[in-house]
Amino acid sequence: MSESKILVIDADTQRSEILRSILQFIDWRSVLVSEASELTLADHTPQDWAAVVLGKFEDWDSLKRFADWLKRDHYHPPLLVLPEFYEQVVQRMEFDRLACMPLDYPFKYAQLHDLLRRSHQQRKNVKEQPITKLLNGPTGNSAMVRRLRRMIEQVAAFDTTVLVTGESGTGKEVVARAIHESSNRRDKPFVAVNCGAIPSELLESELFGHEKGAFTGAITSRKGRFEMADGGTLFLDEIGDMSLPMQVKILRALQERTYERVGSNHSVRCDVRVIAATHRNLEENIIKGSFREDLFYRLNVFPIEMPPLRQRIEDLQLLIDDITTAMDRNGHGSVRFAPDAISALRQYAWPGNVRELHNLIERLAVLHPRGLVQAAELPLAYRRGIAVKLSPLPEPSLPETFTVDAVETVAMTLPEQQMAQDFTQLPPDGVDLKDHIANIELRLIKQALAQANGVVAHAAKLLNTRRTTLVEKLRKYGLQRDDATNVDASADTIDGELREALRA
Repeated sequence: MSESKILVIDADTQRSEILRSILQFIDWRSVLVSEASELTLADHTPQDWAAVVLGKFEDWDSLKRFADWLKRDHYHPPLLVLPEFYEQVVQRMEFDRLACMPLDYPFKYAQLHDLLRRSHQQRKNVKEQPITKLLNGPTGNSAMVRRLRRMIEQVAAFDTTVLVTGESGTGKEVVARAIHESSNRRDKPFVAVNCGAIPSELLESELFGHEKGAFTGAITSRKGRFEMADGGTLFLDEIGDMSLPMQVKILRALQERTYERVGSNHSVRCDVRVIAATHRNLEENIIKGSFREDLFYRLNVFPIEMPPLRQRIEDLQLLIDDITTAMDRNGHGSVRFAPDAISALRQYAWPGNVRELHNLIERLAVLHPRGLVQAAELPLAYRRGIAVKLSPLPEPSLPETFTVDAVETVAMTLPEQQMAQDFTQLPPDGVDLKDHIANIELRLIKQALAQANGVVAHAAKLLNTRRTTLVEKLRKYGLQRDDATNVDASADTIDGELREALRA
């Protein structure tokens, strides 16, 4: 029997049993549940099932959670939905119609067999694709990204000029490359040029090339980007920063499909598909007189607007997964995020969009190589929205030596009665929860250090935390140089590793 399983969610148990028998007959195993809430999603991945059959259900909330979990996978199994529920599922669950197919009831063997065969072939093709293909194009399963993918598919087959707009860091070049890779020009060059990064007096030569002796320093002839991209795609990034004189020349090249090298009077024809991008509002720039109206209409044949990350925050986990996978594959390290860290990042506004997210992950991969980053270990700007109050680092320097006796000194500054309280027993007159938790944490740190003979690195292992995190907690409790005056500097329990970390 096939190892692939079909998940059946249907409150009609009689219909479920009929479907189980049919699936068993055609060599498919099935898992039957009456509601999505019966599934423990933490124990599964969407790829556990070849398809999901959706029948009668009553709990919309649990089904919505299941749908959101399912869509976190780019290539989740298709949904086979009974006709009476099909429109509701597509609209309320925001599934693509290509991934959500109607299934007739009473069941028809030929239709069911065909749908499952197509599903199996689709999953097989996905597994056989190289990772570079899987990661091509915009990442996410939000409604905005799905709409973006449909637009890319619609325009890719044509040589139409595309204008991609959106804030900096939203991935405009990713969309341009996806259009190129999906077009019949995919085997030809994709050439990108940042119009805002090249001085205006050099941009003409960069785009159209120049002849030998055209200007001082032109000791040889040079191809321009238009010529390099012949037969392929030319991506003009930040075209809103282009000077007005250069805009006139670009307009002519787009209209006539010809250009002249600098220093030449010979026109060269070009077969180039142009995709332009900008983070500026070109219509406002037209009013200000900094952008030509005729060029705008020439570029704006097929506009695509990139949504900022804050408007599709549900894609955050998928973006993190793709970025970490790509970094690991390219040998740039990797890092994982704890649930509280993901929660904190969801509350951040992301003014730098996906580029900022990529830079943050790369930074954390350096600081915590292949580690698990907690919310408290995120940079301050990214954890302002979390509920846990984080104590700032004290300005005074920490002692260069540290022993268990030093911890005892700090511990004695806390009320002995509080230190002696049971961890979970609530006194009749109540308790200051924050201070009580701090007391518990300090007692456990003291015990771990005592058991580790004062070696912070060993104590951190006992507490299942990072050594640097334990150092920060010692800072948090305000251990100052004066607190350690009774410490015997010659004690063999001094943690040299900690001393070096504190000096750094």
